[in-house]
Amino acid sequence: MGKRVFLIVLDSVGAGEAPDAGIFDDAGCDTLGTCVRSGKLAVPNLEKLGVYNLLGTSFYSPRKEVAGACAKLREKSMGKDTTVGHWEIAGVVSEKPMPTYPCGFPEEVIEKFERAVGRKAICNQVYSGTEVIKDYGKEHVETGKLIVYTSADSVFQIAAHEEIVPLEELYEDCRKARALLEGEHAVGRVIARPFVGEYLSYKRTVNRHDFSLTPPRPTVLDAMKDAGYAVIGVGKINDIFAGQGLTETYPNEGNQKNMELTLSLADRDFSGMCFVNLVDFDMLYGHRNDIEGYVRALNEVDIQIGQMMEKMKEDDILIITADHGCDPGFKGTDHSREYVPCLCYGSRVRPGVNLGIRESYADIAASVSEYFSLNYRGDGESFLKNILH
Repeated sequence: MGKRVFLIVLDSVGAGEAPDAGIFDDAGCDTLGTCVRSGKLAVPNLEKLGVYNLLGTSFYSPRKEVAGACAKLREKSMGKDTTVGHWEIAGVVSEKPMPTYPCGFPEEVIEKFERAVGRKAICNQVYSGTEVIKDYGKEHVETGKLIVYTSADSVFQIAAHEEIVPLEELYEDCRKARALLEGEHAVGRVIARPFVGEYLSYKRTVNRHDFSLTPPRPTVLDAMKDAGYAVIGVGKINDIFAGQGLTETYPNEGNQKNMELTLSLADRDFSGMCFVNLVDFDMLYGHRNDIEGYVRALNEVDIQIGQMMEKMKEDDILIITADHGCDPGFKGTDHSREYVPCLCYGSRVRPGVNLGIRESYADIAASVSEYFSLNYRGDGESFLKNILH
């Protein structure tokens, strides 16, 4: 068995406001701090890895016995969404923000979309995904018009009832939207948002699918794949990178099942990287201001992180990080501009190393690449020599 890296993204588990949070109207955001202050956070394994040793956090309470190396990472990209966060983790900083549409999409964009898919669109506003089907689901079911909406992120979302618009048709409509949304309107993601049920009790299904832009430059995933290593995506990774740089992929099935799958992959003989996204923190709890649910999800995943630590082989490195914040106790329901934790563990990782505050998420990609003796560094600087025995 060769070298392996398990890179797990706790989607939206930010570590406190970034220095430029005010530019994003996020001054005071603090995802992990909110969870700690709930009094119900119980994450002994993250604690063991150094989460309370992160410098400059509201929850700084350093433990003496730390089994891993830790750092706090600042985002360089001009955005706070899933796509640019993951691209930066993989080595690519997005210097220009992706377009957002606080007043809905321009009429010419909607008209082109309607002509392409052969259906009219309704809504075209910034909306919560659960609220939009409450308010527009009935009209959609009665008319067949597609519910088009956006959020504070760079997204074009299409909601449709699975009995009115079959899934494959909805996915094809998203592909057509993706082809249209380029140039000045090149949103980060086109998202299929299918739902089922009857009026007043509509529910979104697990058949969501994201159609992302491809990264503008090669990522560490491409470098590893080109070098012949396995690059396994679990959860939304395939969607976020539009399949680029992956050798194997498993779709999102929620935190618990994604972690169960990751634990099973740890029992397999491969050489390369397993890149995992755990989206429930963000999707189910952060965006819904559900502090209790967010904390419960962290407590549950912490147990599985402990199981993962036990499975680590001699040349394995476990890296736990996040892609942005989504403070469930903060104003609004949008992502928040935050630092993120970076916790590293393995038999080759020196326990107790504190790397302080690093300037980019891309330092992860540079470090992973160096571990596999690749030339790729992307937009980051490796910290590998600082953490290895």
